[in-house]
Amino acid sequence: MKRRILILILILVLFINGNTNATGLNLSAESYILIEENSGRIIYENKAHKKLPMASTTKIMTGLLAIEYGNLDDIVVIGEESIDIEGSSIYLKEGERIKLIDLIYGLILRSGNDSAVAIANHVGNTEENFISIMNDKAKIIGALNTNFVNTHGLYDANHYTTAYDLAIITREALKYKEFEEIFSAKSYKCDRVTDNYFVNKNKALWDYEGADGGKTGYTMASGRCLVSSATRDNMRLIAVSLNAPDWFNDNYKLMEYGFENLKLYNIYEKGQLITLANVRDGTREKVALVSGKDLIYPLRDDEIKDIKMSVHLDKKIKAPILENDVLGYIEVFLNGSLIRRDNLIAKYEVETVSFLNRILQTILNKVE
Repeated sequence: MKRRILILILILVLFINGNTNATGLNLSAESYILIEENSGRIIYENKAHKKLPMASTTKIMTGLLAIEYGNLDDIVVIGEESIDIEGSSIYLKEGERIKLIDLIYGLILRSGNDSAVAIANHVGNTEENFISIMNDKAKIIGALNTNFVNTHGLYDANHYTTAYDLAIITREALKYKEFEEIFSAKSYKCDRVTDNYFVNKNKALWDYEGADGGKTGYTMASGRCLVSSATRDNMRLIAVSLNAPDWFNDNYKLMEYGFENLKLYNIYEKGQLITLANVRDGTREKVALVSGKDLIYPLRDDEIKDIKMSVHLDKKIKAPILENDVLGYIEVFLNGSLIRRDNLIAKYEVETVSFLNRILQTILNKVE
């Protein structure tokens, strides 16, 4: 009997482990995550909320804020505080005049620590103020386990993030076309006399099918850190690995898993009819309610059956109704978990029926 129980326990353990590691990814990273960019869906993760140093992947936030708050055509005058910064550099010189856009390319492609400090001093007036903006932005977008104490990622015990936070910071940055262009550039030439040609350190742009962005980072304390993005069949994935000795292969394996196992499904389109709602005192008895947004979501083929939708209407829908008035909402669930809530809006306006017509309608209803 004991032997039989032992065998059953062994089978159960193997089953659980088999499911957990069914992909056979065998990644080297201490922490990692894979998300789909449009929906933010987490596809694969391990210790994704563990606080870790992130080295130069910090510069994704620096670049994001430079684009969000800066004028890319600004001429930045390099001050003494922005030169001779430890680590990787684009070799800025005091008094040099350089465009902000050139600094951002130097930041992302060549990982210039001096570029990061120069951006901060220009956009934030001081580096300290810019760092405060970085931390505020992290909180706003939900990167709640992140704390910045510098703009470049040189090690500090109080400078940390998580794989999850870094993924959503990258997702936020990719909302900007300018960031997309810089993130995906293999090389860039600026107007400087020397050190004017930047080649991207992200070798995935050459090696991985569909690669369209990424940022490397390394210090002895943080280990190798990597953010990668790639797009196939209109689906963009973001992979993050922290303290990953085999950093590029880790991210390749993550993204390959996503592309092989999921594809985008159009759950509903913006403007698609969802339901008809009864209208009180209107020239129409019903109004068509449509979705206010598209819902395109990454799913495995076997998950389609697990998508459920729930429609919620306002208790009293009464004329007059204007086109695009919000009159309810739709919730979408996957395996019982809410993945999206969108407004339901009126497809057209419905005017109030006149007093005489209401009396007439009441009489006709009684006759019937």
